[in-house]
Amino acid sequence: MTHPLLTEQDIETFQRDGVVLVRGLFKDWVETLRAGVERNISEPGPYASENKKEGESGRFFDDYCNWPRIPEFEQVIHESPAAAVAADLMRSQSVQMFHDHVLVKEPGTSMATPWHTDGPYYFVNGKQTVSFWSPLDPVKEAALRCVPGSHRWEKPVLPMRWVKEEAYFPNIEDYLPVPNPEAEGMPIAEWQMEPGDAVAFNYDILHGSRGNTSTTRRRAFSLRLVGDDARYVERPGRTSPPYPGHEMQPGQRLREDWFPVIYRA
Repeated sequence: MTHPLLTEQDIETFQRDGVVLVRGLFKDWVETLRAGVERNISEPGPYASENKKEGESGRFFDDYCNWPRIPEFEQVIHESPAAAVAADLMRSQSVQMFHDHVLVKEPGTSMATPWHTDGPYYFVNGKQTVSFWSPLDPVKEAALRCVPGSHRWEKPVLPMRWVKEEAYFPNIEDYLPVPNPEAEGMPIAEWQMEPGDAVAFNYDILHGSRGNTSTTRRRAFSLRLVGDDARYVERPGRTSPPYPGHEMQPGQRLREDWFPVIYRA
């Protein structure tokens, strides 16, 4: 049976467009996630970043891979309906944890999240992938923006470093240049969202967001999950997240002691 938070049309939309809105996915977990985000900000991990270009205002903080040490995140991962919803969207019999990601834009933050796709940064490959992006504050202009159908493009989009604006890997000929969806007239999906709503999108969907020029915070929690067909793949350089010392070989499923199965049908 389809999860009560979804319709069959939602699943069809996700399969076709690679992105769909799931209202209320984390609505019962907003305060828990807010507490986890505050813990993350006060106790940043080794991959924490202060994303700021010269001339930009405000603060854009992000950090990832902290769920094993932040109990609020671990609780939400195991007790919320996210894994079951992910299984339906991906049409997968199992769901593995990949990583968490926190993105906080304080009031008056001018820096946008650049257009990008997540898949090329990762050492995982497969069609059954889903990322949930959930605001913990009401959002309008600072919501996530996605280009439907971009997960089916012939080539992946070139991964770039957000602040330095340089290619992440040397083999740039294997990628599409980063598009400008507005200038190129591409369809852009975005929604006004309440705390606990979530955008679900495939790892290869082109997405980004504006800066937060409002007078309120924009805290977002993102959860990255994979399904049955996900396999380890080597990239021509250090991936993001890097996960050093994993000892996996190309074509293997992600090791379950590091990336636990959190749902089985």
